[in-house]
Amino acid sequence: MANQGHTIFLEDWLYQNSGIGDTISSRKSSSLSAQAIIQAWTDLRDSLQSQSFEPHHLQSLKILCGSQNVLYVADPQAKLLLSILSLPNVSLPPESYPLFLRLLYIWVRKSSKQSLIMIDSTVEVLSDIFSEKFYINKSSSFFSEGVLLLGAISFVPSVSEKSKTFCLELLCKLVEQEYQMIGVLEGVLPNVLGGIGYALSSSVNAYFVSILDFLFEIWEKQDGPSASVPYGLMILHMVEWVLSNCINSHSTDKADLFRRVMLVNRKPSYSSFALVMAAAGVLKVLNRSGSNDFMPLKVSAEELIGTVATDLVARTGGVNASGTELRDSVLLQCISLGAARSGSISYSASLLLCLALALLGEIFPLVRMYQKMLDLSVGSFEGLLVNEVKEHLASTSFREAGAITGAFCNQYVSADEETKNSIENLIWEHCQEIYLQHQHVAFVYQGGKSGLLGDLEKIAESAFLMVVLFALAVTKYRLGPNSSQDTRLTLSVRILVSFSCMEYFRRMRLPEYMDTIRAAVVSVQENESACVSFVKSMPSYSDLTSKHAGFSNLQKMEYLWSNDDVQTARILFYLRVIPTCIEHLPTSLFRKVVAPTMFLYMGHQNGKVARASHSMFVAFISSGKDPNQEERASLKEQLVFYYMQRSLEGYPGITPFEGMASGVAAIARHLPAGSPSIFYCIHVLVEKASSMCGAVNSEDTELQKIREGEWELCQKMVELLLRLLSLVDIQVLPTLMKLLAQLIVRLPKDEQNVVLDELFQHVAESDDVTRKPTLVSWLQSLSYLCSQDTGERGTDIKSAENAAPLNMATLNLNGISSRL
Repeated sequence: MANQGHTIFLEDWLYQNSGIGDTISSRKSSSLSAQAIIQAWTDLRDSLQSQSFEPHHLQSLKILCGSQNVLYVADPQAKLLLSILSLPNVSLPPESYPLFLRLLYIWVRKSSKQSLIMIDSTVEVLSDIFSEKFYINKSSSFFSEGVLLLGAISFVPSVSEKSKTFCLELLCKLVEQEYQMIGVLEGVLPNVLGGIGYALSSSVNAYFVSILDFLFEIWEKQDGPSASVPYGLMILHMVEWVLSNCINSHSTDKADLFRRVMLVNRKPSYSSFALVMAAAGVLKVLNRSGSNDFMPLKVSAEELIGTVATDLVARTGGVNASGTELRDSVLLQCISLGAARSGSISYSASLLLCLALALLGEIFPLVRMYQKMLDLSVGSFEGLLVNEVKEHLASTSFREAGAITGAFCNQYVSADEETKNSIENLIWEHCQEIYLQHQHVAFVYQGGKSGLLGDLEKIAESAFLMVVLFALAVTKYRLGPNSSQDTRLTLSVRILVSFSCMEYFRRMRLPEYMDTIRAAVVSVQENESACVSFVKSMPSYSDLTSKHAGFSNLQKMEYLWSNDDVQTARILFYLRVIPTCIEHLPTSLFRKVVAPTMFLYMGHQNGKVARASHSMFVAFISSGKDPNQEERASLKEQLVFYYMQRSLEGYPGITPFEGMASGVAAIARHLPAGSPSIFYCIHVLVEKASSMCGAVNSEDTELQKIREGEWELCQKMVELLLRLLSLVDIQVLPTLMKLLAQLIVRLPKDEQNVVLDELFQHVAESDDVTRKPTLVSWLQSLSYLCSQDTGERGTDIKSAENAAPLNMATLNLNGISSRL
């Protein structure tokens, strides 16, 4: 809490901490000059002298009240106000009374030392006003300003016991009789709670229980329960303010009163909100103080919150309150905000469940909003759901989602095994539900201009962070060596599956996210059953490419898998994680489940996704610990043919060159020597390069315009073939040299020189004593063919097919480079 010395106006501080908006005073204050304020006081003195009250005098009151932040009311000015209020033959307008009371309140709160005579005079005037004028000019502002002033006077340390007792009695009477005025205007409840806060902090204990009773009853009698969340936060911080005064004054008797009243007056009504928030305010102060002197009060506050949570769980059956009464929905939010702002609270199974339900249904009400989107037509939700979502984004509950998640994780850590399991299941199942619903909604409303989908994704992004923090807590306390292997494996798989469902909402690289994935992968990658379970959770090929069952909105729409960004994000997660456990993945499962999806997303227009598919292929080709080596080797050979076809048909438009190059290199390195698949790979690469280089060599005018860009793509293919010279086994090398020679001699002269220079450098840097002599002879022959005139080279291209190594015993590479 802010230093109480700086909390001049309690009602403003309560309003500010309620999350509604700016403080009342900041909204009221205007940038008036000192001259305007002086003139206003002058006008009021004229009113007293003339024994009259004109409209411009009312305007003067408004000017002064509008300058609350900078206004100082001294004793002479307070006396002036009291004198005007006491004029016997002057009829003041009804709207002037709240303004007079506000100025007197400023005087009481800002004066460092009030005159006892002036205080007693003020009490006498208030007695007359509320016995004669109030019921004639009754209004919500009159009532709230009166309660605020009466409470402030009772809080003055030097005030007489008689005046203090009168103020407390009158305050109790007003609150009891006129409670219906609370909530009519925005600023009424903060004023009433501010007055109650001052009264509770007075030195008279006789009225403490009655005032605290009124505090809880106010909630029960509210007409607008939807406003209970910000009002509940006001109660939390009002109790915080009062109890801080109590501790500073070492008033243990009031602490005991707090404890007894909270236990005795708990009712199954709206007062439960007030009780929970009052208890949270108590815990916030005691947790901050660190003192054990008030431990009974702390225990009572924790028991109260746990009891209210238990009642709520019993009443709702432990299901999400989104589909039940609004009062339960608001109570869930109050419990979660109270737990978040109190600092720390002892474990309670019911409280943990309430926090989980609040997060899933109230803080992140995605499922409810998805259903509304699908139920409403495009035109009708424009003015309804859009505003609802924006209001939720601005709500205190959503803005404090991080603190609520922290309280939730702290409660989870202390739970028993059975409770942990039930909470985990709630979170994991919710992740899958969000995935399916958002996938549906995003496809139906793709390209919408309302901004609704974007706002919903902001909520989902925060939900993703909540899931990450919860999963991190699970990995710390449930994946350790003390847990059984079955528990570790099951949880690891469910964490990874849940992350895949929420992957679409990840907008940044989080250390907590990566740490959790690493912890889960470590458990999964060394166990075949866990690997199988994780891979089987991936959507099947038919699910990925067809309309989804139950999505009625898709019946009239053409579904294209590559446009489903939510689904693509999930598959990308699998494409990145599966390679980490590929060694323990049965070949049959890879063939049936992984390979179809891998080849499908190899043709995705998103380069990041396509590269991940190529990496998956590389991981499988590189693997080799399968007990059934023959089956895995056979599948590798089979996949190469389709891999090359799929890669080259998408190059250069879709297939990323780096991804294809890594796949080709893996084929050359990890397939058996002389494998037919390697020969096939080389042939199709040369064919593709030849067709691309043919366009470069064309004399067509239009093609010449794009020659430079085409050559860059062709050059990449040639470079890939050159790289294979040092990768393929010695059985395949002659075929590669022959096909490369055929390709190079067909290139234009300038491109030939570029390729030959790269070849010279490649061979010169090679330290392979086995194949280097052969490459040197081949390169000399190729250099000779390329050095011929264009006409001669055209007639001798066929010679390149039989290019045999020449006797180059006396020729070194530096010599060749010098000749060229």
